[in-house]
Amino acid sequence: MAESQATQRPRKIGEGPGRLIVSLYAVFTVAAGSRSLYQLIAQFHEAPLAYVLSAVAAVVYAFITVSLVRGGESARRLAMVCCAVELAGVLAVGTLTIVDSSAFPDQTVWSYYGMGYVFIPLVLPVTGMLWLRKAAPQRLSTAGQPQA
Repeated sequence: MAESQATQRPRKIGEGPGRLIVSLYAVFTVAAGSRSLYQLIAQFHEAPLAYVLSAVAAVVYAFITVSLVRGGESARRLAMVCCAVELAGVLAVGTLTIVDSSAFPDQTVWSYYGMGYVFIPLVLPVTGMLWLRKAAPQRLSTAGQPQA
């Protein structure tokens, strides 16, 4: 028998499809972090802006990963903000790499909207925000009906 809306256990942000999102963010944290660390140490003089932006992407990915694993309403809100920052970064850097490619002598994780990573950096924050919104606890209206 199905549980009523009032007795359903709240959905955790790291369960179900959230596990895949957590896994992808963990992989991107390691990939962007290790790539940028090497580039900052060994090649900083070649494209400092690109390498710093890749490091920023790794930090954003790490915040999202930790927030998703941690769970809870405050972690969900932090992850939502971080996903929005990530999406803004992907859109800004993606557009800049098209408009002024000379500013980026080497690619970042977010260059060309994440083309070097099969556009996952563009799709992942949108998917993450949709999941986080769906995983949000429902508030009851004054009539006792769930609000979106």
